Amino acid sequence: MIDKKYIDSIMKHKHALIFAGGIATALIGKKILESDAVKDATTQGMAAVLSAKKDAEEAFQDMRENAEDIVVDANSEVKKEIYVTEDDEE
Repeated sequence: MIDKKYIDSIMKHKHALIFAGGIATALIGKKILESDAVKDATTQGMAAVLSAKKDAEEAFQDMRENAEDIVVDANSEVKKEIYVTEDDEE
């Protein structure tokens, strides 16, 4: 078992331990981020995001075109009602 004096001496320098732990975490994190598995996963994730963005843009464009068609049809109906001729009234 670890001696209490040893633990007490370590705890006196806890700020230095936190600093050393931060450096170790940064070094390990760098190695992980540089790994081929992480690069492949992030590349696939980015490709999925770009594909979803393209699909969303296409869907938005379709909705926009449909809305424009509805507006044109509605405006033509209004114009037909405004320009009633005598032949239409009979």
